[in-house]
Formats: sequence, C-alpha cells, structure tokens
Amino acid sequence: MDLVPALQEPLKKVLGPATAKVMAEHLGLHTVGDLLHHYPRRYEERGQLTHLADLPMDEHVTVVAQVADARLHTFASSKAPRGKGQRLEVTITDGSGRLQLVFFGNGVHKPHKELLPGTRAMFAGKVSVFNRRLQLAHPAYELLRGDTEGEETVESWAGALIPLYPATAKLESWKLAKAIQTVLPSAQEAVDPLPGSLREGRGLVSLPEALLKIHRPHTKADIEDARARLKWDEAFVLQVALARRRHAETQLPAVPRKPGPDGLLTAFDDRLPFTLTDGQQKVSREIFDDLATDHPMHRLLQGEVGSGKTLVALRAMLAVVDSGGQAVMLAPTEVLAQQHHRSVVEMMGELAEGGMLGGAEHATKVVLLTGSMGAAARRHALLDLATGEAGIVIGTHALIEDKVQFHDLGLVVVDEQHRFGVEQRDALRGKGKQPPHLLVMTATPIPRTVAMTVFGDLETSVLDQLPAGRSPIASHVVPAADKPHFLARAWERVREEVSNGHQAYVVCPRIGDEDDDPKKGAKQSKQPPEGDADKRPPLAVLDVAESLAKGPLQGLKVEVLHGRMQPDDKDAVMRRFAAGETDVLVATTVIEVGVNVPNATAMVIMDADRFGVSQLHQLRGRVGRGSAPGLCLLVSEMPEASAARQRLNAVASTRDGFELSRIDLEQRREGDVLGQAQSGARTSLRVLAVIEDEEIIAEARQEAAAVVAADPELTGLPGLRTALESLLDDEREQYLEKG
Repeated sequence: MDLVPALQEPLKKVLGPATAKVMAEHLGLHTVGDLLHHYPRRYEERGQLTHLADLPMDEHVTVVAQVADARLHTFASSKAPRGKGQRLEVTITDGSGRLQLVFFGNGVHKPHKELLPGTRAMFAGKVSVFNRRLQLAHPAYELLRGDTEGEETVESWAGALIPLYPATAKLESWKLAKAIQTVLPSAQEAVDPLPGSLREGRGLVSLPEALLKIHRPHTKADIEDARARLKWDEAFVLQVALARRRHAETQLPAVPRKPGPDGLLTAFDDRLPFTLTDGQQKVSREIFDDLATDHPMHRLLQGEVGSGKTLVALRAMLAVVDSGGQAVMLAPTEVLAQQHHRSVVEMMGELAEGGMLGGAEHATKVVLLTGSMGAAARRHALLDLATGEAGIVIGTHALIEDKVQFHDLGLVVVDEQHRFGVEQRDALRGKGKQPPHLLVMTATPIPRTVAMTVFGDLETSVLDQLPAGRSPIASHVVPAADKPHFLARAWERVREEVSNGHQAYVVCPRIGDEDDDPKKGAKQSKQPPEGDADKRPPLAVLDVAESLAKGPLQGLKVEVLHGRMQPDDKDAVMRRFAAGETDVLVATTVIEVGVNVPNATAMVIMDADRFGVSQLHQLRGRVGRGSAPGLCLLVSEMPEASAARQRLNAVASTRDGFELSRIDLEQRREGDVLGQAQSGARTSLRVLAVIEDEEIIAEARQEAAAVVAADPELTGLPGLRTALESLLDDEREQYLEKG
C-alpha cells in the first residue's frame, strides 16, 4: 500500500526472474513493497502444533508436526511389474490428530532418509482422502532442526513463532518466508503515511517497526502491536481517499433546488392516502436540506425491503421538478425500469399527465426510456427530455447514450448502486449544465461500517421502519432431502393461498434453456458447491414450471418469467400477474428488486442454498406487501449440519436486513465487499476486518476528515500522498466509486 521508491524495486531484481514470475502470477506481488505487505495468515508456536484434526479438504495447507513412523512398501504395477514399485507412507502427529503422507517412485529416497521418527518439520500440500483417511500426497517439507546445523532455519523462523503465509502450490509458505527475509531490511526505508501526531496520540509503533514485527515477531505482543498499527494504516488511508472525494464534491457548484410552497410536491402529498412514517419524514428532510445547497448532494438512501424508499426518492424528484429542473431515475434492468415507471405514474395519478387533457394544474410528464423501445416512441421520449416537457425520466443505461440530451438535469437517482459502474454514473452526471444532485438507493441493508468503507464518499440516510399496513412474513426452511413430505406440504400451502384469493411466486436459480448457452447456466449459481446436493445442476424455471403444472399445482394458472424473454413478453407476464390473472409465477431472480404485487402472499425458493443471504432477504421482500401475512419457504437438499443450511436458518430466524447483512459479510470475505469481484485487483484490506474493526474505521474517518479539511492537497504529508497513490491506482479508485 505504501510503495515508496526504495520499496518499488521489482522483485525480479531481488529474488530472480523465476520466483518473481510465480509471485506475480499467483499472488499479485510485483515489488519489494508488495511483498512486505504480504502478511502472515497466522503463526505456529514451536511447542504448539497445528490441529491436524481440523484440516480442510482440497485446500493447500501448511502444518508443523512430528514424524510418528515411516514405512517403505514395495508393490507391483504396470511400470514396475516385478514388485519393484516403491511407496513411502509417513504418519505425522501433532497431539490432536494424525495425518498420512505418501511418496511414490523415485520421490521416496530423500524423505526416506530425512523423515525419521521424532523428526519435526513443516509440511505443505493439498489435503485429500484415500481409504477414508486424510492424506497429503508428495508434500513439500522443510525440516525444523534444533541443532547447530539448522540454526539458520531456526533463526529465519523468528524464534518461537513461525509465520505461515497465504501460499500457493507453486510457492510454499517457507519459501515466501525466506523471500521476505531477504527484503526485510528494506522495511527501514518505508515512509510513514500516518501523521506523527496521530501516531503518537494513539500509541502506535512506526511503520518500519510494524513490518518487522509482523514478519519476525518474538512474542505475541509483537504481533498485536504490528496488527494494531497496520489496521490503522489501511483504515486511515482508505478514509482519507474517501474524505478527499467528499471534499472535492463540496467544491463543485450545483443549482440549489427548493420546492415551491404550493407546487407539485404539495399537490402530491395531499393525494397520498396515508401519512409518511417518522423515518420517511426525517430522511426526506435530510434530502431536501441537501438539495437546497449550492453544491451537489451525494447521498446514499438505504432501507429495509419495503420501507418505502421509492416514495422518498419520488418526493425528492418532485421537489426538483417544482424548482424547474428535471429528475432521472436509473434502474439496472428493463423490467425494473418499467415497474418503477408504472408505480410512479400510479402514485402520481393526474399529476403525471402534464400537457395532456385531464392533467392536473401542476402536472408534469413522466417518461420511460429503455433500449428496446420502438424508434418512434424513442424519438418522442428524447424530444420530451430535450425540451424539458418531461420533468421525470425513468430508464435503464440507455439514458447514458450520447444522443440523450436534457433541458435542465437537476437530480439523478440511481437504484441499486452496485449494478452501475462509476463511468455510467459520471456520464449521466455530465449531462447537467452543472453537476446534478445524486441520490443512490440500495435495497440491501449495509452494516454501518461497510457503508463508511465502501460508500464513504456519500452521506447516508437509513429507513429502518416499515410503513403501516405491511404484514409480517413467516419464513421456514423445507429440508427436501431429509423430509420429502415437507415439500409436498409446501405445495399444499401454495394451493391454500391461491384458494383464499392470493397468488404465489416460485423462484429457481436457473432458466433451463441453457443448452444453447451453457456458460450462462453455470453462472446462475451463486454459492460454492457443498456436498452431494450440488452434484445435479440447479433447478430450472422451465422444468419446475412444467412439473408443477402437471403435478402438485395442476389446475392452477402457472406462468414463467426470466431474463432471457423479450421485454414485451416479460411486461405482459408481469401485467397479468399484477392483475391477478396468474395464480403462480415461476421465475428467476428477475423479481428480486422492486416488483410490487400486494396480492402475492407466498414464495417458495427452490435450491435456496444457491442464493446469497442478502439475495434471499430481497426475494422474501416481494411477499407480505399487502394486508395479508406473507409466507416464505426456503427449499434445500443440503444436510442439516452444512454451512448452507446454517445460512438458511439465519435467514428464516430474523427479518432484520441489517443483521442479515452482517451475517452475509462475516461468511463472505471483505474483499468481495470492497469490489475485488469487480476489479480483479487485490483488496486493499489485508488486516482490517470491516465488521470487527468498527471502532477503528469510525475513528479513522474522523481523523481523515480533519486532516483533509486542514490540508486538502496533503502537501505537508508526503508519505500519506504516496500511500494514497499506490492504493488508488485507477482500478482501485474505480471500485471505491463502484462500491
């Protein structure tokens, strides 16, 4: 992170081209600085061995253990028909368990001489099972001798604590340790990014000392000192980057947008058949205050599924139209854009009929713009945008194309931020005469620390109350493999809901027409394989719909909806479902966000273990939107004890989206959250854990804001500037913005 010239030495100069190539390809390490910031994953104590009992299958592991016995067997094989084949079996132990090592052929001679009973060594290899026992085949190993001959090895393992590094099959942990040993003297040259006053005030060790202690600790206290310091580096540099973005935004000019006293917003509020929740009123005030200032609003609006975010966003849009500007809502898919357009027009009634007969006095035009519109409709929509006739525009990224011109763009509302890249956001913002205000909505509740880390350049508003009239949703896990009669009962429950005049969704992870496009089929599954249930492909919409219509749901009106249908067909299916003409809609996750059918009360999610926690919570939010209680059944064939079932139990046991997002984050790695998935770059967080280190992140944010306010260009802090440059290479800067 802190790559200063002394640490920018390419590894191939220091370690030789072969080692450097492996480090670059497999670990993304290119310079001395990169290698110094490749921290140990954990440490082994000489007297305290790894738990062999807890080894993960199919993973590359490093263990420290003692040889219990070693036996050489000869056997006949096609290569050695006279019984000359050789196999060395070595059993190692650490007190908690035993593990078998096997070596074959010519590879047996060296270990046969070296791995004698009582010898201690480090072993690295991939854990596999043979004859129902764990084993490592042909592991690499490094002897740990206590004699003088091995003193150099002992010394290089830093006294009593042996660092174990994230390694690969091509580069064992101890080879990494030796490489780090070679470059460790350069740590003295590391320029400290933390301001001296901050470091002293918090009692943190210097950066060179932290690097030395994390790689060569003599005591556990050394490791604690180093980690405490390095966590601060990561939190602080990241928060300074975000604080500088916030600062830069406040320097931009924007047109203040204040609603008129008796304009469109007032007329809309008078039409509402209900009162806003306290939360909606508070968040609306925050947004209106931002819109009234002369620099661009940058706000994240996050809330529980069904907390009424769209209504809050619409009121902000109406306020901007009142002040003479235009507002745009950007949705990630056509289905969603059409859905938003329909619900906005319904909520506004005659206020959405500007320029038409029967339109109200303050009415404006609400225009939809998507990629699949016909040429004539599209021309018409573009004209309404350019003349300012359309106050509110809803659409997909088709809005970003060069041809699209606005009369006076005042506000951009982005729905589901994580599906839009920064380039798209900026392209749309560039369409205003001055930068428009920005409101980002996310339906996946984000823990406070993640919001501070990922969306740190946005002010955050949270809607955590559900509006009156929303019904509770009961969620249950249906263990289809253990208890097939539970699944039969699930279909009976769907029939009961339909006979009571309601409707149901059935969600599947796959479409089912992948024969022509196998790649897409493979991508549908979100979760890693786990156990036998994963041997078959995920259940598919087309197959499930057919078997339900012929079997347990025979006689009911069953339709399908998925992302590869033509937009008009999708829209027709949604309209029929919304009108109550369809009893059961079998769909992929296209219904995940924004679909609003209050009469739908039941949802059955097939292969629920294939979806992420937040996604299940999103899906579940599609039912219980009316006055009747909702039911969500999570069907899985995973065994009771599996991690996948624990995830499902967590979703069934709580309706708190913020709590679920914490569980989700703890189960995934932060790297995913910080955009590693989008950019392919290594995550900038190596020791900082977003959930655990909440306090550090909050404090770092305050310190960063103070530093940037006093010295926006960081002229007095060259070390910090350098650290920022290496953190924010273009790729990382983009994923910071993408979130």
